[in-house]
Amino acid sequence: MVDFVYQDMFPLGEDKTPYRKLTSDFVSTATLDGTEILKVDPQALTLLTDEAFKDISHLLRPGHLGQLRAILDDPEASDNDKYVAFDLLKTANIAAAGILPMCQDTGTAIVMGKKGQNVFTGGGDEQAIARGVFKTYTETNLRYSQLAPLSMFKEKNTGSNLPAQIELYATEGSAYKFLFMAKGGGSANKAFLFQQTPAVLNPEKLYAFLDEKIKTLGTAACPPYHLAIVIGGTSAEINLKTVKLASARYLDGLPTQGSDTGHAFRDLEAEAKVLEMTRQMGIGAQFGGKYFCHDVRVIRLPRHG
Repeated sequence: MVDFVYQDMFPLGEDKTPYRKLTSDFVSTATLDGTEILKVDPQALTLLTDEAFKDISHLLRPGHLGQLRAILDDPEASDNDKYVAFDLLKTANIAAAGILPMCQDTGTAIVMGKKGQNVFTGGGDEQAIARGVFKTYTETNLRYSQLAPLSMFKEKNTGSNLPAQIELYATEGSAYKFLFMAKGGGSANKAFLFQQTPAVLNPEKLYAFLDEKIKTLGTAACPPYHLAIVIGGTSAEINLKTVKLASARYLDGLPTQGSDTGHAFRDLEAEAKVLEMTRQMGIGAQFGGKYFCHDVRVIRLPRHG
């Protein structure tokens, strides 16, 4: 008999993401029964969402730009790899002006929010977030990608990139934290779920399996990729959701070792091994070379046995 111990499945460490402050407007504090409450006007959610999707469409994080530059500096990189990296850097420079987006596929708007119990908005959070998505896509040069089903076989573009995929969760504390993602169809179509047996859960068979499946990704989603692999999961949907979060580096702060409480962890040794595997495939950044992937994340989850 074991004692009850609550374990967060995704215990994250320090968030090292660089942020910028938009404004001090639309937020205030109040006291309720001796507890400080953070009051957030819905306009703040609209503003934040609007700015987030503008940034996503026009700006790359410094770390990603550094990875592209590293390809140019790598004497082992093929001419094809360097051609793609240089072209992507030129595109990033043009997009940074805020007029033309990074890619013609400006994606499905996906928002995940974690709302602390001491945060008060008055309701309507999803509507305020959706309004921000609407504002970004209808007021800038971004493509509308969402098709409304009029019947089983007939569809019509919504003309606003709505609906957005909005998922809000309740958590502890006085913070309202968000992950914004514009998920392009090319990368979304390269997400796969493989239902396997424990027979592949050994080093020899697992890495052979991964080598075979990774090659099938091809170049349609425009490598170099941020590749995420998740093994295990309490359900199929949590596995795929973890893949998405890992690809966005949202789970970089996970522990790097497992425990008997069943939390997720990053396997750094597996990440290095798979990254080297991708560099030996010869696919490269679309036209041959070593830079099929910028990096790899491998997450191990608990599973049903």
